[in-house]
Amino acid sequence: QVQLVESGGGLVQAGGSLRLSCAASGRIFSRAAMGWFRQAPGKEREFVAAISWSGSPTSYADSMKGRFTISRDNAKNTVYLQMNTLKPEDTAVYYCAARAFVISQDKSEYAYWGQGTQVTVSS
Repeated sequence: QVQLVESGGGLVQAGGSLRLSCAASGRIFSRAAMGWFRQAPGKEREFVAAISWSGSPTSYADSMKGRFTISRDNAKNTVYLQMNTLKPEDTAVYYCAARAFVISQDKSEYAYWGQGTQVTVSS
């Protein structure tokens, strides 16, 4: 069993940065691939980024490449999402998720989810 708690969301102006954190409990974290997803009002939950259990490889949605960076610290059972050059269209609830070993962009393949953290980007 893995429990996930996101933090770090908030209100930021366009062009600004935020770093989200996802703290995990459970012994399997070090063998879990982690993903970040987001859901804007009225839209489907979409893939943002993922990282394998070892830290490599990583995967990003095309619109996030070059702006977002996913990383993890297995000693701290934490995964991070550094978001730079934020845009109003990045406004959403951001969720972290876990699955065994291999990264995936498919939300249906993630077994564990956090409660989400709100990110709001003002123009």
